[in-house]
Amino acid sequence: MTKTAQRRTVAKVAVHPMQAPPPAGGRRRRRLIDQARAYGFLLGGLVCFALFSWYPAIRAVVIAFQKYTPGSDPEWVGTANFTRVFADPEFAAAWRNTLTFTLLALLIGFAVPFVLALVLNELRHAKAFFRVVVYLPVMIPPVVSALLWKWFYDPGAGLANEALRFLHLPTSNWSNGADTALVSLVIVATWANLGGTVLIYLAALQSIPGELYEAAELDGANLLQRIRHVTIPQTRFVILMLMLLQIIATMQVFTEPFVITGGGPENATVTVLYLIYKYAFLYNDFGGACALSVMLLVLLGAFSAVYLRLTRSEGEDA
Repeated sequence: MTKTAQRRTVAKVAVHPMQAPPPAGGRRRRRLIDQARAYGFLLGGLVCFALFSWYPAIRAVVIAFQKYTPGSDPEWVGTANFTRVFADPEFAAAWRNTLTFTLLALLIGFAVPFVLALVLNELRHAKAFFRVVVYLPVMIPPVVSALLWKWFYDPGAGLANEALRFLHLPTSNWSNGADTALVSLVIVATWANLGGTVLIYLAALQSIPGELYEAAELDGANLLQRIRHVTIPQTRFVILMLMLLQIIATMQVFTEPFVITGGGPENATVTVLYLIYKYAFLYNDFGGACALSVMLLVLLGAFSAVYLRLTRSEGEDA
């Protein structure tokens, strides 16, 4: 660089010194503007949540302690709604059926998707076809699915009994029998929600490093031993999460008993959510319905807290 160019550069620096950083107040103002813009974009979602989720939940808690009938002024009654609901003979039956349904759903609806995912993961041909076949029930609307199964379970000309007659086996009352109705509904719920669970398990299985299976095979492990010592430990977090989510979902079963059995026979399929529906829309007792809803909310909130705690712990470990 020549001396003339150097003098010009020095002159420019002298005339245009380096600008000082903006004051702290300016940075804070700009941060507030950015945050306001972000919350502006979120405003629509926040309004929808406030109107259709948070407000109804808070309102239900308030009505649980009131005598409330549409068209009349609410009257504060304290815990009278809870006491009345506890004394209802259907209360114990509803909770017993709901817990039994949840337990059966874990025994049937939890093991079957895992086994199917293992089978699909081992396939060498037509994987995409079988994945679509397994996922098809999820794409059927729940009410339509329940109506199809109601016809399938028909004790007269239903497909289930026709198949048993063809095989020369004794027929069953299926959803019309007090001893078999709840199990029949568990089968319906398992079939309807099978696809999504299978795909989640498939994603977890395909994330397992192949080297672990190769090492197990070199050590002489058979198929069951590889599943026990490699597959299950590597997918234990997904298994636990799906178990908790399934408990939360099955505790809210409503469509199947409402469409297929109507809570019968002999209250064998009355669930907590179905009893809430009866209190609100058949008995016109919104206070009792909200009291039941609060009980269910507390129980499901406990399961949700466990779910959030486990997911956060897994994220911190990762």
